[in-house]
Amino acid sequence: MTSSSKVLLPLADGFEEIEAVTIIDVLRRGEIEVIVADLGAPGDARSARGAQGIELSTAVSLDDVNIDDFAAVILAGGIPGATTLRDDERVIAALKYMHEHDRWTAAVCAAPIALAQAGLLEGQRATCYPAFHDHLSGATVVENERVVISGRVMTSTGPGTSLDFALCLVAVLKSPETAEELAAGMIAGGLAERVGNCWS
Repeated sequence: MTSSSKVLLPLADGFEEIEAVTIIDVLRRGEIEVIVADLGAPGDARSARGAQGIELSTAVSLDDVNIDDFAAVILAGGIPGATTLRDDERVIAALKYMHEHDRWTAAVCAAPIALAQAGLLEGQRATCYPAFHDHLSGATVVENERVVISGRVMTSTGPGTSLDFALCLVAVLKSPETAEELAAGMIAGGLAERVGNCWS
């Protein structure tokens, strides 16, 4: 059974480190359990290497997770990480499952291309790293917003917006008040003004 305090972050080699670590850090500060999964086989070493060569330990193979346990699937960007996520059938299946069960999907930087591949952006407002705007098939691309929420799909533009992206995830999974408290504690107050109360 799903918990609103448990999310899945699949990582592929070539992920953007700023985005992944920010998501993990901020959500855990908000008392949201983040399960970091890699795309390797169950018997492989548990890690993923980022685009800048930083290696992160992962908890489990994506093959071994029960997707029904999660309130959200969240994707960090980076190249080639985002294209690997887009091309992985397990990732696409997980995104579709979340959508079909009215749960959250979220992606930052180049990773919204995986949401598009899963068909989740059709008729939705979305954003991503500017070089990938043309890859968001079916979406109304928003260029000047840090975080965009359309239904239960959240997108954001890149490393520089990853803190606001993570805080907005806390806002929708916990509460806007929790997100604002975390933001203030990190000397990043004024979240609602920066993102235009996108969760309301």
